[in-house]
Amino acid sequence: MKKILITGGAGFIGSHLADELLNTGCHVRVLDNLCPQVHGYLDAPPDYLSKEVEFIFGDVRSSAIVNYALKNIDVVFHLAASVGVGQSMYEIERYTQQNSLGTACLCQCIIDSHHDLEKLVVASSMSIYGEGQYKNKNNQLVGNTWRTLDDLKKSQWDPVDEYGSPLEPVATPETKQPNLASIYALTKYDQEKMCIITGNAYNIPTVALRFFNVYGTRQSLSNPYTGVLAIFASRLLNGNPPLIFEDGNQKRDFINVKDITRACRIVLENRNVRDMTFNIGSGNCYTIMQIARLLASVMNKKIDPMITGKYRVGDIRHCFADIRLANSVLGFSPQVKLEDGLSELAQWLEQQISTDEFDKAAHQLSERRLTL
Repeated sequence: MKKILITGGAGFIGSHLADELLNTGCHVRVLDNLCPQVHGYLDAPPDYLSKEVEFIFGDVRSSAIVNYALKNIDVVFHLAASVGVGQSMYEIERYTQQNSLGTACLCQCIIDSHHDLEKLVVASSMSIYGEGQYKNKNNQLVGNTWRTLDDLKKSQWDPVDEYGSPLEPVATPETKQPNLASIYALTKYDQEKMCIITGNAYNIPTVALRFFNVYGTRQSLSNPYTGVLAIFASRLLNGNPPLIFEDGNQKRDFINVKDITRACRIVLENRNVRDMTFNIGSGNCYTIMQIARLLASVMNKKIDPMITGKYRVGDIRHCFADIRLANSVLGFSPQVKLEDGLSELAQWLEQQISTDEFDKAAHQLSERRLTL
């Protein structure tokens, strides 16, 4: 029986991963600080976390707690992180402490007392790419692209080449150079590289999984900095239109949480994979406008999304996953179709009560001039 530690395991992805691993006969231990922004003010693990899980309340920045959580553990899935591009731009210290320093504490504890781990798997993010991959009119791949402030003020949303010609977004592979556009992205890259560097130095097989936009049941509906689908769902549940930045035509890759946890299990079971980084996405892309309308439809809400025409500092235009490496090396391919995943989400949403905090978050960003 494998003994698994999941940091951040009481959250959205972590709790689903716990279910996946319990179903394969693993012993699962969870370390989580039950962050109020995600869980509300709980004094016990959320009801959806399996009772078979061994739960430890604590912060990943505490070496005493982390060492305790690591006792007799074979494999660590490091998911603990503060999530949110916008919030990271005005809570720089907190994001750096929880994401970067939290990971440093975990790595330090591993090499000091628990360096016999069989595997370390760290949850990274598509945010580290910044803008996704593009090609020009000559079908040539273009390096990292930026949108200038002047272009954004003129509602020129799509990146152009040095001659002003439009660029075409294409699927983003792992070989694309990171282009960190937010503090959140910086801290996720910290987490990824810190784990891989530590694993290399101490002969601990380490794998980084770059998750794209994850959706599904259990995602916090009252956290205005969580995934866009959960934010839209919260708005719709409260009778409010989803608010869309820019023009709604920005493209993203949406992957169901069940496919994410299956990818994690595949990595666990593959003894030959180490020191590698994989995109974990659906391999498809949808515009944010398409997603808003499709979600409203499956929720039976006749509420049209509203285009704000605004831009958030740290946002990117297009990014969707090239998953050929995960398919060829891991044998991973997504199984949950978007329509099926959204239908399941809609059924779960019928039983949920949500506080719409979007306006409050938007005000905080506006006060700091992080929206234009």
